[in-house]
Amino acid sequence: MDGKTAIVTGSSSGIGKAVAKRLADDGANVVVNSRSRERAKAAAEDIGGDGRTVVPIEADITEYDEVEALLEQTTDEFERVDVLVNNAGMTIIDDAETFDPEEWSRVIDVNLNGTFYCSQAAGTRMIEQGDGGQIISISSLLSRQGLAKRTPYAAAKGGINSLTRCLAVEWADEGIHVNALAPGFIKTDITEQTQESAGYTDDDIRDRTPLGRYGTLEEMANCVSFLAAGDHFITGEVLQADGGWLANSWGPTS
Repeated sequence: MDGKTAIVTGSSSGIGKAVAKRLADDGANVVVNSRSRERAKAAAEDIGGDGRTVVPIEADITEYDEVEALLEQTTDEFERVDVLVNNAGMTIIDDAETFDPEEWSRVIDVNLNGTFYCSQAAGTRMIEQGDGGQIISISSLLSRQGLAKRTPYAAAKGGINSLTRCLAVEWADEGIHVNALAPGFIKTDITEQTQESAGYTDDDIRDRTPLGRYGTLEEMANCVSFLAAGDHFITGEVLQADGGWLANSWGPTS
């Protein structure tokens, strides 16, 4: 990754921040992005140092003009973009029959529309550069399995899987690899905040996951690092990183 430039959206915390740190450790110039200038700056300061080059850029990925500005600032700073990690996302937990239409639109906007806007903007520049690139979008276990009270989130993540396959086929001739990572249950601040309202416990996750635990932020960052390096024959793939959850058709392992 030495000399390459990577943008990680929604990278002020959680998986995104872990990915940004790992790519910086791998030698990339990294753009940390958040809707909040303060959060982006704090994350960049936390990750930077020890030879890492990390730049914060504020942008709301649901606004196409701001996405364009994000790419312009990146290329102004580093002259190119080689890797895009579409990490920014959100969820709202509610019953399908009472879900507010504005909240539905917000979840779709952040998770799916924003992923397309960023992919389109970055892909256009990669095509102009002429030497390919890597686009990795963060999907979810719920893109392949239903769960109550998560309807718009699951629908958006399923859309990311389809978007990944379509862009991979369309941009293959340009040397652009487009893949997705679908995490299972990962221990993050958001997981802890929503766990009670979602109706599950740590023991529920451990009992249902063959590996017997949550995944870690570092493990997700390792997966993205592998895809971002580009020395593979993989495109249009959704890499499932769920500790064996989907493979386990029987239910609780204990």
